[in-house]
Amino acid sequence: MHYIDLGIFVGYMLLMLGVGYYFMHQNKNQDDYYVGGRNIGSWHIGLSVVATDVGGGFSVGLGGLGFVMGLSGSWMLFTGLLGAWLAAVVLIPRVKSDPAFANFYTFPQIFDYLFNRQVALVAAVISLMGYLGFTSSQLLAGAKLASGTFVELGLTEALVLMGIIAVVYTVLGGLKAVIYTDTVQWIILMLGFILIGLPVAYFHVGGWESIQATLPESYFSLSNLHWQDLANWGITIIPIWFIGMTLYQRIFASRDEKSAKKAWFIAGFFEWPIMAFMGVSLGLLSKVAFEQGLLIIDLEVMDPEMGLPILLRTILPPGILGLMMAAYFSAVLSTADSCLMAASGNLSTDVLGKWMNPKSENSQIRYSQFFTLILGVLALSLALQMTNVLDLMLYSYAFMVSGLLVPILFGLFTKYRNPKAAIAAMISGGAVTAGLGMMDWELILGLDPNFFGVFTSLAMYLLVSMGYRIKNQNKIKEYA
Repeated sequence: MHYIDLGIFVGYMLLMLGVGYYFMHQNKNQDDYYVGGRNIGSWHIGLSVVATDVGGGFSVGLGGLGFVMGLSGSWMLFTGLLGAWLAAVVLIPRVKSDPAFANFYTFPQIFDYLFNRQVALVAAVISLMGYLGFTSSQLLAGAKLASGTFVELGLTEALVLMGIIAVVYTVLGGLKAVIYTDTVQWIILMLGFILIGLPVAYFHVGGWESIQATLPESYFSLSNLHWQDLANWGITIIPIWFIGMTLYQRIFASRDEKSAKKAWFIAGFFEWPIMAFMGVSLGLLSKVAFEQGLLIIDLEVMDPEMGLPILLRTILPPGILGLMMAAYFSAVLSTADSCLMAASGNLSTDVLGKWMNPKSENSQIRYSQFFTLILGVLALSLALQMTNVLDLMLYSYAFMVSGLLVPILFGLFTKYRNPKAAIAAMISGGAVTAGLGMMDWELILGLDPNFFGVFTSLAMYLLVSMGYRIKNQNKIKEYA
């Protein structure tokens, strides 16, 4: 590890801690800590949304997809664009037009309003567990980048280092620090890709003719995937735009409906095609370098997600490597901090809020910071047990989607709001997805467990709702 790269890396991490410390003194109440004062503009929100949704996990995961399948891996983030624009047209007008949502901090508070407290509590537990897993995936992504880039740094040591920085910075600053630094972090990542990573890697492997001669045609095709791949990504990623706590926090933080919708359109465009093709292209170039013998990777021991950081370590000179790593760590932090804030909001507001009665706004913030710290430690502990970033990330998404999608759609867009049906749908959907995922069975048509979880959730909601309707009709007939 060259001292220049180490200096850039340490300097960047200290800067993030400084931002957290600055906003610690700017936050006056929970409005500031959890929803940024509800007055943030569309560009800050939009870049924060895409930085959170793509972040380090998808950056590393896209590199792995590019290494394995080439440009077709970009379709994963096309589902992100669809989800963002669909939410802008359908969800945001519904949320921002309802005065009851104007003082909410969390996603489960909407369940409390639409159904009841018990439904909100179940939703909070599901969201909390999902975002803990997602935070862990981001910390693991940062650790893989660090350990793959800096030879002297082992994966465990890198994970602990990334965890401490991300957790402390988030605990201090709250959502304002998260959103404003997300903007800067996303710009750093984009410039790192465009000005450093892609051009240097492209020329290092010998340019276009060398790339074409090294890889099969399928790597340059957009159809090098099965329909199940697109379906599985779609059922997991599109619905997250309707049930993601981090996204609702940003809707609440937006100035008004117009700026929120603009932010979501900005986020979708940056996800696909911009980020999607840059991420898989770097992964593709790492595959070229591997095939040319420029990288030493034992695929029996090291997974394809490590190809990209090792490529960067190999091709970038001291100083430039540090800048590129700062760009990637920006992406990691921009997602880890948002997911940790979401989990903290679930715990402090939705799960324990009923029993908490802080005497002052200062006490509210201290409680919130304490819960953020505890959850950060738990997320780091979980990350130490996992190995694959993309699997952990998509599994966390799937667990939340299968439990929360059906009830929120019925609650927001229909009059059929049955609390018992909502709870049955949440528990059954999440349980089926989690159970099938752990069984590791070969499922029908190669579909993701999330398909079966979502349809189980829908069936349970309809069955329980119908049962109560029939029961009430029979009671009316008896009284008549």
